[in-house]
Amino acid sequence: MKPNFFCIYLIIIIIICSRLQAQELEAQVIVNSDLVNQTNQQIFKTLERSLNEFINTQVWTDKEFLNNEKITCSFIFNLTGYSNDQFEASLQVQSQRPVFGSNYDSPILNFLDKDVVFSYQEFQPLFFNKSSFESNLISLISFYANIIIGLDADSFSLNGGEQYYRQARQIVNLAQITSRKGWKPSDGRRNRFWLIDSLISNTFREYRIAFYTYHREGLDQMTSDPNEGKYSLMKSIKQLEPLFNRRPNALLLQIFFDAKVEEIVNLFKEGPKVDFKNTEELLKKIAPFFGSRWKQIKA
Repeated sequence: MKPNFFCIYLIIIIIICSRLQAQELEAQVIVNSDLVNQTNQQIFKTLERSLNEFINTQVWTDKEFLNNEKITCSFIFNLTGYSNDQFEASLQVQSQRPVFGSNYDSPILNFLDKDVVFSYQEFQPLFFNKSSFESNLISLISFYANIIIGLDADSFSLNGGEQYYRQARQIVNLAQITSRKGWKPSDGRRNRFWLIDSLISNTFREYRIAFYTYHREGLDQMTSDPNEGKYSLMKSIKQLEPLFNRRPNALLLQIFFDAKVEEIVNLFKEGPKVDFKNTEELLKKIAPFFGSRWKQIKA
């Protein structure tokens, strides 16, 4: 019996399409209510379930992502207050990126947002609209989703995250109508406004250059040529020096080392030895808060 080529073709098309329509993020959302005095915990469980569904089913870009290309990330809400559908919390946002030729995921983002206040009614539907401000909760999640995707793209291609940062900036602009904190320059120096402003500003251009060098020329070379990979990692840290000289307290420098300190220490403690002395002195200069960690590297 001859095979039904039409059926075979149709099955192949379905498989391909199902792979290409996969969403960009593989996120875990945790809503921690330990600090909230609330007998009925169901609202928090519903919120957690709704946010997981929203983030992981939303199509954030026009790019085609395979299932194995999804970006692993997490959103941890530590609730500090709840009353009449009003939530107060801090939000820890983290994301990782796979390293070529290994089973290792490199930390990309580890950012604490302390200005999280939003309204949510149980079973309230969550929808993202690019052209309007729907709610503080939706804007918050959508903003960080674009930041995560942008940083991931920047790590694979020089300035590859530009369009996602532009979308994040649009979310910030639309959120100016709300009185909730975190969206305006007057709300502090470590918030959403300053994060996206720094990422797209030419003033901090060295950050994105160093970010690409660190990941694509450094980490991705470690399995094939660990010696050369380490020199590229040191090169990327050197690329941050002009930024430090110009803006020593730059938010992006803090964010970079908050995510990378453990990784840098572990990478240079292990494997082939390189002349790390100048890089160590530079790290003590541009990331002095981690001085005790840099001392653990024995080059």
